[in-house]
Amino acid sequence: MTSGLSFGRIFAAIAAAVDPAQPATIHGDVVTTWGEFDQRTDALAAAYHAAGAVPGDRIAHLMRNSPAYCETTISGFKARLVHVNVNYRYTGEELFYILENSGASVLVYDAEFAGLIDSIRDRLGVKLFLQVGGETAGFAQDFDTVAASSEKLTPQDYRYEDMLFIYTGGTTGMPKGVMWEQGALWGIMAAGANPLGTPPQTLDEHLDNIRQGIGRNRSLVLPPLMHGTGMIIAISTLVRGGTVVTVPGDNFEPEQALAICAAQACDYAVIVGDAFARPLLRALDAGHGSIASLGVMISSGTMWSPETKAGLLRHAPAMMIVDALGSSEGLGLGTSMQNSDNAGAATKFVSDGNTLILGDDMKPVAPGVMGRVARAGLIPLGYWRDEEKSAKTFVTVGGVRYSLPGDFAIIEEDGSFTLLGRGSQCINTAGEKVFPEEVEETLKTHPAIDDALVFGVADEKWGQAVTAVVEAHAAVDIEALRAHCRVHLAGYKTPKRVIVVAKVPRAPNGKADYAAARLLAG
Repeated sequence: MTSGLSFGRIFAAIAAAVDPAQPATIHGDVVTTWGEFDQRTDALAAAYHAAGAVPGDRIAHLMRNSPAYCETTISGFKARLVHVNVNYRYTGEELFYILENSGASVLVYDAEFAGLIDSIRDRLGVKLFLQVGGETAGFAQDFDTVAASSEKLTPQDYRYEDMLFIYTGGTTGMPKGVMWEQGALWGIMAAGANPLGTPPQTLDEHLDNIRQGIGRNRSLVLPPLMHGTGMIIAISTLVRGGTVVTVPGDNFEPEQALAICAAQACDYAVIVGDAFARPLLRALDAGHGSIASLGVMISSGTMWSPETKAGLLRHAPAMMIVDALGSSEGLGLGTSMQNSDNAGAATKFVSDGNTLILGDDMKPVAPGVMGRVARAGLIPLGYWRDEEKSAKTFVTVGGVRYSLPGDFAIIEEDGSFTLLGRGSQCINTAGEKVFPEEVEETLKTHPAIDDALVFGVADEKWGQAVTAVVEAHAAVDIEALRAHCRVHLAGYKTPKRVIVVAKVPRAPNGKADYAAARLLAG
């Protein structure tokens, strides 16, 4: 148990162990060394306190991927402020909601959002606005000027229970802030998919690991840092003294990502499912770029196809592909690993013993029986300012506290489990339950289909009719596509209607936008 450790405590001491000349962040041609990174995050943290923010206040991040995002996150930890991620696609009122709900005292934002912030700032309790880039708005200070100052942070009383919020939009309702203790998140990272040997028990042990380079990676982070997957990997990389590599630009360009991966010799990459993996594979198959340097590619947040994993492994035979099952409400639910020896195998998840598949009676189900994925151990405290939703997601049974993120799965005889999908998206058609993810993965095995989303549409006969929107790179015979599904799925799971669209709607992090998909279906 890594009791007493928090990200703030680690980052306040990390300069004693990390090589100051090594890069902490790389963004295009912009390289920030660890020496610079430590000085800049100290100065930023001092500025937050000088503006009146106190430990426990919230610091909101309204930025695209950049070094400034990482610097804001780590300086927040140093100042004992609570991380708040903000989706940069929010409109004025959506933005106001999350800033007001979180009670943000500090807001760091990209210049492109200055006008949007100006339209709502008088209704906020923000004490300090920092603008990244552009001509600084009159109500804000320039981020780089503050970061380049020589201000020093006074010593802080860092604690395990210092918090970090992950705001998640979910599928319904307004965004919810999932409250994580930093010590709990660090505990998961220290003993997770990339363990530091034996998890360190003390700060000195962790600093010794950093000096030895144990667990250190040069990580290519392709999803937005504003979402949990990218943000968690970035923190995990930096807290081990590694390097976070991000790709400039507003949109994901696979050829650019591959070129940066090769040029920076990245040994670790994070994506979110097929939305990233398939474009990368097409670019690789076309002879663009390389992933030969990668030792690990990890995906979290959505299912992705074994066929795509196998294709990527053709280009990097020594690579390990990690499918990490997790959500904002529960990390480390399970992992599925593939390498060249089992490329293309069905995705089966294994856990560390803290993940169970529970029935409606909140008892473990028998093999072959569907149940809800439940996580015990290091889990969040609940949702910020939402006791009702907290009580539904975080439950205590027999003295054990569980997180129920909403995933359903079937336990296998060997203890592994097969993920079915999210209950919130489950389709009830003629009394049968259909999990969209299973149908989506089947559609994507058709050679002409690049992406697919499946959902239920109200239907007088079926209750809900299974409906799909698909993205194809070649002409598709709809009946042939439905016949392809029937070969692999029960008949009731086959889409009653298929709509071919130019682009399947997804968020910047690769997650499905089912609301937009329904609009495309008419």
